Amino acid sequence: MHTILVGFKNMRFSTKAEYGLKAMTNLANIFPGQKTLHQISCEEKISSKYLERLMGVLRKNNLIISRKGKNGGYTLAKNPVYINIGEIIETLEGPISPMKCVGKHCIMEKKCASNVVWNTLGKAIKQTLYKIKLNNLVNSH
Repeated sequence: MHTILVGFKNMRFSTKAEYGLKAMTNLANIFPGQKTLHQISCEEKISSKYLERLMGVLRKNNLIISRKGKNGGYTLAKNPVYINIGEIIETLEGPISPMKCVGKHCIMEKKCASNVVWNTLGKAIKQTLYKIKLNNLVNSH
């Protein structure tokens, strides 16, 4: 039982996923409007330096658009109806996987009795996160 608890402990998402999702939800609440980094930072109580890095990753992956200048700010790249939570989390965290070997070729795959458990769990988590759309979080907090 102790081993299982340690495994699940490692499955926690980092603040990248937590804060990135907060920022995306914040923008979804005003879609198609835009907000400055400072506005989002203050409203969500996220360090502006940290948020700026997250927004850079989200922008590079075409989830948000940034506009520079006096009237600049951030807006969602598409309607929140078409953005799923799994896409946001994988953009910020990398592949969703309960164990390091899930989703990759493992030399022990054929000999590993628990492989089916981790692969099934990984698929279920990913399917769940990809079913939830960003618009489902709008005004829910």
